[in-house]
Parts: sequence; structure tokens; C-alpha cells
Amino acid sequence: MVETVSPRVDDDRVLDALASVPRHEFIPPDRRDSAYADRPLPIGDGQTISAPHMVAIMVDLLDAEPGDDVLEIGTGCGYHAAVTAELVGDENVYSVEYSADLAQQARDRLAKLSYDGVSVRTGDGREGWAEHAPYDAAYVTCGTAELPASVVDQLRPGGQLLAPVGTGRQTLVDATKRSDGSLDRNDRGGVRFVQMRGSVDG
Repeated sequence: MVETVSPRVDDDRVLDALASVPRHEFIPPDRRDSAYADRPLPIGDGQTISAPHMVAIMVDLLDAEPGDDVLEIGTGCGYHAAVTAELVGDENVYSVEYSADLAQQARDRLAKLSYDGVSVRTGDGREGWAEHAPYDAAYVTCGTAELPASVVDQLRPGGQLLAPVGTGRQTLVDATKRSDGSLDRNDRGGVRFVQMRGSVDG
């Protein structure tokens, strides 16, 4: 798997993180024969675990350093959070999941795999997690019509936000927060994620 995604990644730390996290542990038992295939897989509740190359690209783009506080919107099974934790430290990852069942399963799984410092809460991802702000970086693992304003607000100046934006076709937006609160946005190509759930999408 790591060899497959390595041409898409600039930072060797990301490849080391992918090699360290046992992806099969985050996938339902009946799907584990496909755990290291480079494609998304269902994890229950209508949600998916992203393809390894997508996780690698997003972690690489985020360019997080050890000790950076990172907010994740869309915990899912917890895999992306675990890979991020390999770079910044598990106690620096804060994740919000809409599904209470998925959130609890992710907590249990992360603890079992010694990522018990990752904080997971159930809630609407559009609201972010103000208690631990400001964040050095944030990323969204589900499609959103626009960059969530609360998440932008919770970034420190100079902080980075990655999110798949769009309701039909999605574009991976890479935004950096300027000192005046506005965003410097770059598009990183077309992507496909499940849509964010919550107050707008229901």
C-alpha cells in the first residue's frame, strides 16, 4: 500500500505514518481482505474509510509538525486521525463525528491501538470544537457546500484548512488563514467524499 501511494507524497514522514498504522484494524472484519487496496471501503452507517492515497495526499498537504493542534471533522472509523497522530502526537488531535455509534467505535479502536490521546466527540462538524481552539490546522473528511465558518474561526492566523468543497462535484480546497481572518485558497483537484451530515444536510 505504501509503495502504491508513495509517488503522490512528498514527505517521507507521511509514508512512515501509513506504514505504522494497521489499516485493517479500522475496517469491518468482512472487508479486511481489501484493507490495503487503494480504494474507499464501507465502515457502516452509510460512511466510508477513504482510499489510502486520499489520506496520504491530505496528510501530506497539511504539512503538520509534532506538537501542532489539529482539528478533524468526520472521525469515521478513526484511521485518518491515527495517521495524523503519527505526525503531531495523539494528544494533539481533536476529532468531531456526527454519528454517536461511529464516534464510540473510533474511541474504542484508537484506545486499543494506543492512540488513546486522540479526543473524539459527537457533534455537528460545522460547529468545530471551540473548547480546544485555536488550531494550527484542520481538515474535513466529508463533502461540504462551503468551508465551515466556525472551523475557520477556530484556526489561528496562519493556520491551514483542507476540505472537499461542493455538493455535486467536489474540489479539495487548501486554505490558509490570513491575519485579518480572510483565506488564501488553492484548489488541489477533484475529489469524491460522502456528504457532511448535520444541521444543513440532515
